[in-house]
Amino acid sequence: MTQAEQQLADDKMRAEIAKMIAETGKIRRETDWYVAIVASTMTLAIVAVVKLFL
Repeated sequence: MTQAEQQLADDKMRAEIAKMIAETGKIRRETDWYVAIVASTMTLAIVAVVKLFL
């Protein structure tokens, strides 16, 4: 493998790593919102059940 081919392979690998890091960040942000939405939904469901029986 020539020096130019090695440099191209390294650049492709760095680009792929950067893409994966960006995708991981996106998934983490979505997960944070998911937890908040589930928690608020559960709270509203508990309030609705309590209001029905009181």
